Amino acid sequence: MTAAPFVLQIQALHKRFGKQPVLRGIDLDVAPGDRIAIVGASGSGKSTLLRCLNFMETPSSGRVLLQGKPVGTPGPEGALRYGQVELSEVRKRVGMVFQQFNLFPHMTVLQNVMEGLLTVKREPSDAARARALRELTQVGLAEKADAYPLHLSGGQQQRVAIARALAMEPAVLLLDEPTSSLDPELVGEVLGTILQLASQGRTMLLVTHELGFAYHFATKVVFLADGLLHECGTPDEVLKHPKKERTQRFIERFTAFHF
Repeated sequence: MTAAPFVLQIQALHKRFGKQPVLRGIDLDVAPGDRIAIVGASGSGKSTLLRCLNFMETPSSGRVLLQGKPVGTPGPEGALRYGQVELSEVRKRVGMVFQQFNLFPHMTVLQNVMEGLLTVKREPSDAARARALRELTQVGLAEKADAYPLHLSGGQQQRVAIARALAMEPAVLLLDEPTSSLDPELVGEVLGTILQLASQGRTMLLVTHELGFAYHFATKVVFLADGLLHECGTPDEVLKHPKKERTQRFIERFTAFHF
């Protein structure tokens, strides 16, 4: 069986909240190893797009294909229906790292990383523990395995959240402004961890306001405006030499960044 050429395919994706359109027809193909930075002003639909890709939000229309297979089945009216069993399988393969760390405060770092392996993947405890320790080592926090989240810095908590997502061995990792809740002095350690993961060839979509980091992280940059994919290309094309006036105005607001 030939592997699907794309990890994710997003086709004519719309999302409305009531009568308010947030995404207005997004088309994007994500190939294995793509590192896509999604940038744009607040309210442009960046986080909503990520949440639709792991179905924390249900798309209003359009479709998502994961590793070549459409998610959802057509109902009698033609609208797609999403079963909980199917979405559970999707979320195993589409990992998510949020702005907030969402760690369980009553569990140790190790237990937090093991939790999905035990409850979702039903792995044996010894195998889950070994996997969790490998991922904590990868993010530089193996020595904090027995600590509780309360005793970690914000940067360390976010790195644990990244390890938790990686432990599920997702086909694609979504990161929704993973440094926005951090104090400035803690941002660097999380961005360094993300760059390390990027160097391993992982497929990643990152929503960020850190344009300088996006330039060095991404193989492709997507600029969203008013729920539309306004411009897409290499970091040089979008961040250094944008063609569209709307993109140019957005980039000019970040003249303090040096690429």
